[in-house]
Amino acid sequence: MLLSDIETPLIILVGPTAVGKTALSIELAQRLSAEIISSDSRLFYRGMDIGTAKPTLQERSLVPHHLIDVADPHESWSLALFQQTAYQIIDDIHARGRLPLMVGGTGQYVHAITHGWRMPAQAPDDSLREVLNRWAQHIGAERLHQKLALLDPAAAANIDWRNQRRTVRALEVIFHTGKRFSAQRREGKPRYPTLQIGLWLPREEIFRRVDERIEAMFTQGFVEEVRGLVAAGYSPDMPGMASIGYREVCAHLRGEMTLEEVKARMRQLTHQFVRRQANWFKQDDPAIQWFDVRQPAIIPVILDTIQTTGHWRLP
Repeated sequence: MLLSDIETPLIILVGPTAVGKTALSIELAQRLSAEIISSDSRLFYRGMDIGTAKPTLQERSLVPHHLIDVADPHESWSLALFQQTAYQIIDDIHARGRLPLMVGGTGQYVHAITHGWRMPAQAPDDSLREVLNRWAQHIGAERLHQKLALLDPAAAANIDWRNQRRTVRALEVIFHTGKRFSAQRREGKPRYPTLQIGLWLPREEIFRRVDERIEAMFTQGFVEEVRGLVAAGYSPDMPGMASIGYREVCAHLRGEMTLEEVKARMRQLTHQFVRRQANWFKQDDPAIQWFDVRQPAIIPVILDTIQTTGHWRLP
């Protein structure tokens, strides 16, 4: 069990996809009597397990996990909703005398917590949102994102063009207020004293792991998973289906792409995603303590860092 000189500590484990966060976070949580809070936006959605490399039910049975399987693929989970829900979960974990361990590689979700972001207060405009979604259907999600980049380059840089929901939200706020979306998201005071642990591997090693993971997904039944989602009525344009691979497999099921083309596209998109993650979690960020996951006995080293750097101690 971990003791603390700080009343409301939060440990955050970050790093690129495929670096090994899941396995290491479970072992850390067991050693620290912690509960894991996912800050990976791909893991919100039920029924989307293989293509998101979601922790298995067996892995989740070892340590309490939060913010996994909290929505159906047609439901939207905004950054503001994530932040509000994460705050509630962290407070509840503290109230039970346990340690919250946030884990994930979705940069804006992590930064919403570590930087105390205050989201634009503009209420949703369903009519305008419908118009923007129809525009997206007409010109495509990528071109819609290019329109956002013309109006607000900073906002566009932080939104994946495949995430049509976030692109539409940014445009909705811009058209309503006449101000850039990026200028309306303000930083506040972080709510918790935080220690960030970063996991690192050379880029070429990450890419190799990504490519192996993609091959394994298809062996594990990724096509069948997507076929089941389509049969259940979930279309490729729904929020959950924006995760890399799902729309590509949908295209394969329609006869528009071969499996090899799907895999090649997934490798390309995931490599691009890894590069974007590096912009959120920088090697020279003094707030992050980085560890090469290839080093021996990494768990004891991280535990020692937690105790010496974070003012936490093990009895």
